[in-house]
Amino acid sequence: MVDQQRLWDAEVAQSYDTPGEGMFSADVLGPTVDVLAELAHSGRAVEFAVGTGRIAIPLRDAGVEVVGIELSTAMIARLREKASAERLPVVEGDMTTAYAGEGFALAYLVYNTISNLLTQEAQVECFRNAARHLAPGGCFVIELWVPELRALAPGYRGTVEVSEPGYLLVDTVDTLQQLIVSHHVRFGPEITGSREARIGRSPHRYIWPSELDLMARLAGFELESRWADWDRSAFTGESRSHVSVYRLPAKG
Repeated sequence: MVDQQRLWDAEVAQSYDTPGEGMFSADVLGPTVDVLAELAHSGRAVEFAVGTGRIAIPLRDAGVEVVGIELSTAMIARLREKASAERLPVVEGDMTTAYAGEGFALAYLVYNTISNLLTQEAQVECFRNAARHLAPGGCFVIELWVPELRALAPGYRGTVEVSEPGYLLVDTVDTLQQLIVSHHVRFGPEITGSREARIGRSPHRYIWPSELDLMARLAGFELESRWADWDRSAFTGESRSHVSVYRLPAKG
């Protein structure tokens, strides 16, 4: 069993935010917040694994009342440096079981975070917990990458996903358990003559879109939309990720 508190510790929390860059860039945040605000439709939203508030804070600024669920005390502490408990309440706990209330119009889980749950059973329970929070007709939005197993050469169990100055990302794959361990290797800009590097590892359970859809059905959801990105571009066989919108039946 992976200790998620140790995985998402104070060091990670302090280095997580990259204002204006990467997943914190306006090009990423803008479309994400726009879609979620539209889906909330003037109702309340709950974010599973709210982290440091990357999405929840700008969504709250856009006029949506947001409550977060977060397991990592270090990530919550970093969030509290930016938003008070009155502005953005957070329930500390596991997103498969923690309860933040009911009657929400929107639940969402972004940036591949459902893959941090390392068993199929836990991922199904996450869907069921989302359903428990939602009002009839409410929706659950998941952003997730598509497994790139075609990139694996025969006989190999790993791929280099990123190679840039000072950073390597190597993924090793266990296709039997559907587990990927991402190895983050960071080193100084001048590597000549240096043997020092820092390695961090994070485990994930990858999910095929069709498997995700079945998990949703087990929790009472139906797939409403699937896009390749937050810009609502078409999802195709070549898409590397997807944004999927699942909805509970309305009353009546």
